[in-house]
Amino acid sequence: YFASSSSSSFLHLVTATCCILTPTTVEPFEMSIKATADRVLLSKAGTKLVGSIDQGTSSSRFLVFTPNGEIAASAQVELSQIYHPENEGWHEHSPRDLWQNTLACMNAVGSAMKDVSSVPLSAIGIANQRETTIAWNRVTGEPYYNAIVWDDVRTNSIVKDVISSREDNKQVFHDRAGLPIASYFAGTKIKWLLDNVEELRQDVHDSEKCKDVCFGTVDSWLLFKLTHGKKIATDVSNASRWLFMDLQTCQFEQDLVDRICSPHKLPLSCLPEICPSSGVFGEVNCKCGLENAELFSEVPLSGILGDQQAALFGQTAFEPGQAKNTYGTGLFLMMNTGKAVPSNHGLLTTVAYQLGKDGDVVYALEGSVSHSGSTIRFLRDQMKIINSAEEAQECAGTTKSNQGLYMVPAFSGLFSPHWNENARACIVGMTAGHHRGHICRAALEASCYQTKEIFDAITADSGVTLSTLKVDGGATVNNLMMQFQADILGVPVVKPLVMETTALGAAYAAGL
Repeated sequence: YFASSSSSSFLHLVTATCCILTPTTVEPFEMSIKATADRVLLSKAGTKLVGSIDQGTSSSRFLVFTPNGEIAASAQVELSQIYHPENEGWHEHSPRDLWQNTLACMNAVGSAMKDVSSVPLSAIGIANQRETTIAWNRVTGEPYYNAIVWDDVRTNSIVKDVISSREDNKQVFHDRAGLPIASYFAGTKIKWLLDNVEELRQDVHDSEKCKDVCFGTVDSWLLFKLTHGKKIATDVSNASRWLFMDLQTCQFEQDLVDRICSPHKLPLSCLPEICPSSGVFGEVNCKCGLENAELFSEVPLSGILGDQQAALFGQTAFEPGQAKNTYGTGLFLMMNTGKAVPSNHGLLTTVAYQLGKDGDVVYALEGSVSHSGSTIRFLRDQMKIINSAEEAQECAGTTKSNQGLYMVPAFSGLFSPHWNENARACIVGMTAGHHRGHICRAALEASCYQTKEIFDAITADSGVTLSTLKVDGGATVNNLMMQFQADILGVPVVKPLVMETTALGAAYAAGL
């Protein structure tokens, strides 16, 4: 999509690099899951097939890729969301659902491939929603509480307490962890769990029972389950989102843990081992519930990346200055910076990836926005003004402009570059002449305006002006939105041939 100064400009598709894929139709995991398997691709791929788990905020997926990055088999199921009407801003997932959905997708693909290919997978990678935090017992394998999702804002009071408890805390976490102290990150969620889950708190405070307590993000939970309890680890990209990891040592630091979790004494032994993004974490143990042993048994789990870093890797942004923007539940613009670049414009300094123990740690700048696709879901599920996400483009297309109506989707406050947890969503500029088409258009345009803010902040922090913007995620099928994005950025917006870049990035990391 090329930028145009005209609001009625013609939409240009970069046909050499664009391909729109239709997502698989699925039913809830406790019912049948529709999996696809491409007999032609599987027969051509031979013995070089790599599996990829993509456990996102909205759904669970399992895909199988050929050496050419083609999707040979896949299954997907929507993930149930847990909200608490009596507690504004709380958002949870069931850890059991996270695992059972993943298991069901893998078994569905295994069943679909059974009559097509008997070749075992060469490796499996994991891409996961970041910051979503789980506490569980390593002996029983049972969670202490639901997973607290990344956009949950229940820890806002903890954030204020941590900031006020020590004068240097804000600067220390900015300098050492590369992050602001915010409800977004895993560390404040761990503090909430310790404060509010009695059994967990008692176990952590008991010197013997503490040995059995684990905290982890979704990648660590899935790794624990897939290895049948043998391995608890995470990779550097996920660990960099805890507030506990020093960006220079790439290890959890007790001082950072204590600054967040005080007065609780949380030992580092309760946290997962930090490993490179590409390397063998463990092997699949089919006792976990996988049915096609020929396909899965003892397959190396050899790649883990946070979902946004996986998308960056899947977009082959391997050089400093290369970037991507993902339009998912939230919105995430990330640029490879090579070395760690401190942000003075509200961005996050984070780890992009590390390939092998001897590989350099590659860093990135990121702007994170809490609501993008979820804004459209709000129009569908809460406002009831559309029946599907696809209808949003059709409805928005009934008007040539927003006619002065704007939406700020700050349902969980504002993330990058503002970091204002007190902000709330609003629609402004409404007149009696506006209709649902204007509201849909404003919702779509809101993601584009937020991207523009982050785009400008990355330029200010890095000194690099992006000449194009690589994009991925569900909203990229919306031609109206992508054209508007190109117009306000003034640069071409380019979609990849394979749209599942998050899963592809995890597969790349696993297959190296």
